[in-house]
Amino acid sequence: MPLMEWHTDDGNMNWPDLIDLAPESAGIDLKAVREYRLGRVREQMKRYGVNALILSDAVNIRYATGARNMQVFSSRNAPSRYLLLTEDRSILFEFTGCLHLADGLETIDEVRPSETASFVAAGPHIKEREAQWARKMIALMKELAGPDLRIGLERMNAGVAIEMAKCGVPVVDAQQPVEMARCIKSDEEIKCMIASLQATEQATGKMRGAIQPGITENQLWSILHQEVIALNGDYVETRLLNSGARTNPWFQESANKVIRENELVGFDTDVVGCHGYYSDFSRTFHVGPDAPSEEQRTLYKVAHEQIQHNIDIIKPGMTFREYAEKAWDIPEKYHANRYYLSAHGVGMSGEYPYLYHRADFPDAGYDGVIEPNMTLCVESYIGEKGGREGVKLEEQLLVTEEGTRLLTHYPFEEELLK
Repeated sequence: MPLMEWHTDDGNMNWPDLIDLAPESAGIDLKAVREYRLGRVREQMKRYGVNALILSDAVNIRYATGARNMQVFSSRNAPSRYLLLTEDRSILFEFTGCLHLADGLETIDEVRPSETASFVAAGPHIKEREAQWARKMIALMKELAGPDLRIGLERMNAGVAIEMAKCGVPVVDAQQPVEMARCIKSDEEIKCMIASLQATEQATGKMRGAIQPGITENQLWSILHQEVIALNGDYVETRLLNSGARTNPWFQESANKVIRENELVGFDTDVVGCHGYYSDFSRTFHVGPDAPSEEQRTLYKVAHEQIQHNIDIIKPGMTFREYAEKAWDIPEKYHANRYYLSAHGVGMSGEYPYLYHRADFPDAGYDGVIEPNMTLCVESYIGEKGGREGVKLEEQLLVTEEGTRLLTHYPFEEELLK
């Protein structure tokens, strides 16, 4: 799939027209995407000795089958829809009235109405509902997978897991097989990710063009939303856009604060975009009308140096520990406000692995291997503790057999790199 080319003409940014993102125009075989992902989940189930898997995370259901329905609602109201997978059967338990949404998906053998085992649905009868739900599901799994069950379970209310354990079947956390499945992408998945990134880059261009003194952070952030949805993205997962003094420290959510002249504006996309793939890059802009200050340029150049260094060292076969040891050293004056990760996996959301800074590895880190066809986001936040402003930058990339391929192509701010 061709990538967008950003260019300047007489010092003014020209935002290109977005290519047609329809799967057939972009050369994406969505059937192949779905079949690969379902195969990956079943492969990892076998690897970890799980012969029945119950998924309730909406993103994981979509990963395994392609079925999408009320992802944000489902995240709060679990288990309102869930997927049962065995070695050769796939049954989606869909929200009432929504069974038709899975029509045509070859990854789903059967659709049944879900039975919601939550306090909201059952009220004071919650324990009875949970026990009934557990018994029914175990009976079905034994019918499909045999009597010797080892169940992988995720994101259910605690009572469900307790009731299943009372029934005498081994229950394990489903996170490991699912995350290990998701971390290696197919070529068709990469096409989906590129389409999502291109749409988000177009949305970012619209937002960048709207930056001016007097607009509020929320007004500016809403432009990103509008364009993402117009281009068939799903939603923005966080509220990470802020300006001026609210750029330090990071993780201050977008608010009605008015953006002033010559401030920095930092943001992180966190977009669940086209085909459900995560578009995750960060940029920091300068409002103008004057040139950036020397302090602003310094922060920006240091952040840019960090992500470029860390992208350059990533190689297939490198261990997570080796990455931490070779990663860019954060200067002491910026260390207290560092971003909590050096890099992380990305797919249909943020995912395995987390790659930690050298100083954090002994307490938080774990080892593993960077493999070809992993997709990673490399992060930087630079701002002194108690400082006036900070800079957030991030790039998204694909690990290849030879090294890495950059997937993000939104330009950096030339005025801040001088």
